[in-house]
Amino acid sequence: MQTNGPSGAAAHAPQTGFFGHPRGLATLFMTEFWERFSYYGMRALLILFMTAATTTGGLGYDVAQAGAVYGLYTSLVYVVSLPGGWIADRLLGQRRSVLYGGILIAIGELLLAVPATAAFYSGLLTIILGTGLLKPNISTMVGQLYAPEDERRDAGFSIFYMGINMGALAAPLIVGTIGQTINWHYGFLVAGIGMVLGVVQYVLGGKHLGEAGARPAVTSEAEHARDKRRLLTGLLATTGFIAVIAVLALTGIVAITAEGISNAYLVVLLLTVFGLFGWLFFGGDWTREERARLYTIGVLFVGAVIFFSAFEQAGSTLNLFADDFTDRSLPAWLGNLFGGASEFPASIFQSVNALFIILLAPVYAWMWVSLGKRNPSTPTKFALGLLFVGLGFVVLMGGLILHGEGVRLGPGWLVMTYFLHTMGELFLSPVGLSAMTRLAPARVMSLMMGVWFVAASVGNYMGGFLAQFYESMSLTGLFGTVASFCVGGALIMGVLSGPIKRMLDRSKA
Repeated sequence: MQTNGPSGAAAHAPQTGFFGHPRGLATLFMTEFWERFSYYGMRALLILFMTAATTTGGLGYDVAQAGAVYGLYTSLVYVVSLPGGWIADRLLGQRRSVLYGGILIAIGELLLAVPATAAFYSGLLTIILGTGLLKPNISTMVGQLYAPEDERRDAGFSIFYMGINMGALAAPLIVGTIGQTINWHYGFLVAGIGMVLGVVQYVLGGKHLGEAGARPAVTSEAEHARDKRRLLTGLLATTGFIAVIAVLALTGIVAITAEGISNAYLVVLLLTVFGLFGWLFFGGDWTREERARLYTIGVLFVGAVIFFSAFEQAGSTLNLFADDFTDRSLPAWLGNLFGGASEFPASIFQSVNALFIILLAPVYAWMWVSLGKRNPSTPTKFALGLLFVGLGFVVLMGGLILHGEGVRLGPGWLVMTYFLHTMGELFLSPVGLSAMTRLAPARVMSLMMGVWFVAASVGNYMGGFLAQFYESMSLTGLFGTVASFCVGGALIMGVLSGPIKRMLDRSKA
């Protein structure tokens, strides 16, 4: 079997041209900008649209049902990165996978612009499939732009992360405002147009990517034929399963609810995670060094799950908190500029995290380069990320204790929470992406990037699941529980950083 591994020297694009980084980074930066503009614009509206009354154009769901749909959608968006990574590794290569994924996302967003429930769910499904192809593979391509020993790698991912957050900053301000103040479906339409622009930019800028992602890791014709049969079998099995469920629901044999589907999905998600890591840890012909790296990935996976389960409250409980319990009053003179509005849309708070990322990411990028070989270990950075996201919820608890539940807090409380969450995010998320490209065996690099996004998937599911307790549990208790898990995880990750480093060192001996 012949291989052309993603980490091979041929995959490296020229090393300068974009702020001291490979020119191809600019192409991937802008592609991710538009993809995140599309995603975060839609996400800023999603739970608000579902819980809005039908008289205002919303779906009229209660919070529990909307939380179940939200958690299921945002989790699936990431979990399909596993098959998306496998398809890129085995069949398409990262370059084409990103292109096809972007096209599917654009189609899905445009379907959301159609005011029909069937179009809404069809759009969500299409976005899920497109994101599974795009998300893990564009991040893998960023890693391929650098040699394995290049100390600019973490800085490059921090710059790439700025592209993510520039899109996330603009989206709620534009998509969220249009959706909440004019028409929900016009907001989704703008998100779709953004992804169309991203696809066009990616095609035009592809010449700067060199060999990054140009071919799948496996080039043997026999391997290709076998993998195509596996993909077809998987698609037929999935289609058949969905068809059976649809028939049972339409005939009334089984009552299908959003909460029921969400609970069943949790079982499948957990089985997937345990099956995946069972294979990674106990199967495969891994070398001693590869196995040590996989164990490290396992530890980072757990830390990432805890982090994202807290951080991704932004689109669920914190979005509802902004709408229900945050003072969003506008001065009269400013309200007059916006047609006499007395409040600004709650979705605008979804831009705060992205604004802080843009301000702080260059500082972090400079810090990692300046520290050089004195950089803290990846587990230590993860511990700091967990600590800061936990402290963000402690801040909100403080506001609720001081002013009482049910009272609208000043916007500064939520802004401070997002500031601390951003500090934690920069310690963990871009560093985690970089760690996956550095630790993953070359033959399964895109699959390992999919593993990283499975962690985000589990965290996103928990973010939606916890939203179901938004009305039945005190906010102090809800936020306190989340904070406790984060701080506890930070302590455990800090303790494990030393043993992990020693294990990796021994594996290289």
